[in-house]
Amino acid sequence: MSQKKFASQADLVEKKVTFEQLSAHAWAYTAEGDPNTGVIIGEQAVMVIDTQATPIMAQDVIRRIREVSDKPIKYVTLTHYHAVRVLGASAYGADHVIASQDTFDLIVERGAADMQSEIERFPRLFRAVESVPGLTWPTLVFSGRLVLRMGELEVQILQVGRGHTKGDSIVWLPQEKVLFSGDLVEFETTPYTGDAYLRDWPATLDALEALGAERLVPGRGAALKGRAEVRAGLAGTREFITALYSAVARGARAGLALREVYRSTYETLAPRYGNWVIFDHCMPFDVSRAFDEATSHPDPRIWTAERDRDMWQALEG
Repeated sequence: MSQKKFASQADLVEKKVTFEQLSAHAWAYTAEGDPNTGVIIGEQAVMVIDTQATPIMAQDVIRRIREVSDKPIKYVTLTHYHAVRVLGASAYGADHVIASQDTFDLIVERGAADMQSEIERFPRLFRAVESVPGLTWPTLVFSGRLVLRMGELEVQILQVGRGHTKGDSIVWLPQEKVLFSGDLVEFETTPYTGDAYLRDWPATLDALEALGAERLVPGRGAALKGRAEVRAGLAGTREFITALYSAVARGARAGLALREVYRSTYETLAPRYGNWVIFDHCMPFDVSRAFDEATSHPDPRIWTAERDRDMWQALEG
C-alpha cells in the first residue's frame, strides 16, 4: 500500500498518443492518462494549452499540429503552474505565454521547488529534461477573465474557482461549446491533489458544468465527446474529490495519525478508484494535502525533497 519510493518511478511504459479534432477549431492531444495538451487553430494563428513537460516532448505536439496547419503558434496558455504542464513552453516560440496572476505568483513562490520535485517523482514524463531552459515565465497575466479573438473565434480564458491549485484557468470556446479544463477534470485518471483546495473543488466543477460544454479536454484521460461523457467526467472527478476529503476529514476528526488516515482512506477508495491511472502514485500526496486542509493548513505547503522524505516517514510510521 504505502511505498518508500514513488510508484511513478517504476512507470516506464510509453503511452499511445491520440491527436483528434473535436470541433472546427479545437484539437486534443491525449496519451492514455499522461498529461494532455489542447490545440486551437484559428484563422491566422494557433494556441497551445499546456505544453508537455520538456521542449523535446513538445516537438511531437508541434509535429502533429503541422500535419493539419501551417499557421504560426502565437499563444501558449498555462492552466496552472505544475512543471509537467509548463516546462515545454520554449519549444513553441510563442509571442505570448498566458497565465493567471495566481499562477504567476505560484511560479514565483514555488516554481523552482516544484520543478525539482516533479522531475524526481515522474522521470518518464520528463524525457530529455536537459532540454528545459529553466522556469517558464508568463508574459501575459490576467485576473479572472481574458478574452481573445482568433479571427471570428472567441476564446475565453477564465478562472472559475480554486481546485487543483489556486491559479487554475480553463479555456472555453463558447461558439463551439468546447472546454479545456486542465487538471480541474480528469477522466478515469486519479486527480493529483497535493496542491489543491479540496473543499472548493466541487463547487468549481459545478461552475464548469454550468457552461454546458459538449466537448471537454481533461487534464488527463481521453477527450470527452457529447454532454453525457462530459457530465461523466465532471461527476467522476467530483466523486473522487468528495470521497477523498470525506474519508480523510473523518479520520482527522477522530484524532488519527496521518499514517492511519492514509491506510483507511486507501482501503476506502481502492475498490472504486484503484484501477484509475496513477492511483498509487497520487494517494500519498492526496491524503497528505487533505489531512493538512482538514487540520491546520488551509493553503497548500510547498513540496520539496525534504518534505517528500517527511511524508514517507509519517506514512511508514
